[in-house]
Amino acid sequence: MKRVAVLVSGRGSNLAAVIAARDRGTLPDTELACVVSNVADAGALAIAASAGISSTVIRHQDFRTRATFDAALVERLHGIDYVLLAGFMRLLSPVMVGAFKNRILNVHPSLLPAFPGAHAVRDAIAYGAKLTGVSVHFVDEGTDTGPVILQRSLAIEDTDTEESLHARIQKIEHQLVPETLALACAGRLRVDGRRVRVG
Repeated sequence: MKRVAVLVSGRGSNLAAVIAARDRGTLPDTELACVVSNVADAGALAIAASAGISSTVIRHQDFRTRATFDAALVERLHGIDYVLLAGFMRLLSPVMVGAFKNRILNVHPSLLPAFPGAHAVRDAIAYGAKLTGVSVHFVDEGTDTGPVILQRSLAIEDTDTEESLHARIQKIEHQLVPETLALACAGRLRVDGRRVRVG
């Protein structure tokens, strides 16, 4: 049984999807050990509480540097096997990445390496891309540059707005994130350079 911490900043829809997967029995090797938010009023905290998952708020504003904030995260996450970033809107420093090498999973709303960064959905529409999707990847020290674990695509419709496309992308996220977490906690992922092999 692997102990997982979920880092959040917002509404918590991916956290809710993971909890639902746990409750359905599709995460048999996973213990959702804690939720950590950098935002005191994040909606995800209420979701954690209703699911009986302990939560902690560590406000990034209370720290002078990214490294000292990350050091506080590392201390809080002692004994955690995997860290899932589920709408966690902070870039992690080498302090955190080094402590959990190839054990931090992030979901990103594009087919990486296309459209990294905070505005992937908007950027895909603006570029005129015909396909986009969802990537779940391991976190390294870059921005959305870590090895990709799983991806799923969808077509961009001519009528799509940023909001409509994001809503369809989120439906895929809610499937792909628990699926990836299940593989990780079952010990089925192996990183080979930039490639992640599923065994």
